[in-house]
Amino acid sequence: MEIGSALFLIAVGAILRYAVTWEVSGFNIQLTGLILMIVGVVGLVIALYRRLVRRPVRREELPRDDDLL
Repeated sequence: MEIGSALFLIAVGAILRYAVTWEVSGFNIQLTGLILMIVGVVGLVIALYRRLVRRPVRREELPRDDDLL
């Protein structure tokens, strides 16, 4: 899960939790919104951790064309 999809889940969850007043029997929309927000926050934390703690990439310097002559 990347940062964008985590933010999307948080936004959709907040909309379902706080803005939707429609009720369906046997299905709690507000609880679904809360679950989506929690999943989004967990995904955001994991994505930020992976981005900040990522090991630096080692790059080998390739010989230039001038060195080959």
